[in-house]
Amino acid sequence: MQFKKLKTLAAAALSAAMLFTAAACGTTDEATSGSGSDSGSGEAKTITSYDVSSVKKDDAIAALLPESVTKDNKLTIGTNPSYAPAEFLDADGKTQIGYDMDLAHALGNVFGLKTEIVSSNFDTIIPAIGSKYDLGIAAFTITKERMESVDFVSYFTSGMAYAVAKGNPNKVDANDLCGLNVAVETGTVEEDAINETAKQCKADGKKDITIQSSKQQTDATTAVVTGKADVFFADSPVVGYAIAQTDGQLEQLGKDFDSVPNAIAIKKGDAGTTEAVQKAMQKLMDDGTYSKILQHWGVESGALTKAEVNPDVE
Repeated sequence: MQFKKLKTLAAAALSAAMLFTAAACGTTDEATSGSGSDSGSGEAKTITSYDVSSVKKDDAIAALLPESVTKDNKLTIGTNPSYAPAEFLDADGKTQIGYDMDLAHALGNVFGLKTEIVSSNFDTIIPAIGSKYDLGIAAFTITKERMESVDFVSYFTSGMAYAVAKGNPNKVDANDLCGLNVAVETGTVEEDAINETAKQCKADGKKDITIQSSKQQTDATTAVVTGKADVFFADSPVVGYAIAQTDGQLEQLGKDFDSVPNAIAIKKGDAGTTEAVQKAMQKLMDDGTYSKILQHWGVESGALTKAEVNPDVE
């Protein structure tokens, strides 16, 4: 993906996204702290969210929501704020920002509800949708396995990518990761994929892959910056943002691949909430708010024109 605006954000530094991965704005749901690392990229500057205050309630869409969602006048959303630029913590270590978070607040405005974002470890969000959270917004890739547990509304598309230390000093070959230390975030499709690759290495009689699975993406990124891992594997927007944030310490290995939709997760079978989310996201796409948010974060190349319920994926 093209991240033409990320350099304007880079002075917030890796430390802004890496050192503060435990706290959340208002409430936290057992999020694990990242280990942190100073990137040496200089004095931090303010990264601001896109202002969605102009987005107003749509009574017809809001009426689709069940009482289970509206009874407390809040839209409670589970996220994992370590996946910049989709969701991460501002320099204050408390406020969740990113394009996913701006979209979350815009959805709340369409519904006429106060958006409350709760930080959690990535792999605990989907099991808690419908109980702790009304929605899960955490750059979820749609998979058939996940669709057995939740319903999805698509809103973005991204591929996967690898990142290595600048200059690729360990001579990592994306086509042969056997024998290497590979860092991923726990519960992601990248973790699933690298586990399959590791099995194949073993079956082929090659050296084992050492998989470093972290509860926070920032820890996976830090592992490569500090030399504890040879490569990290994540969604392409995350790789692009990490490269910008680390001020020349990382580079992408090869091109993006396997582009698939990201989606908002909703309680399985909750038809009212699913329809409301689909219509609200489509409204944001149609009125230009959606594109303005993505442009603000420099990720407009991942834009969709249609929000779909449970789209087909391979």
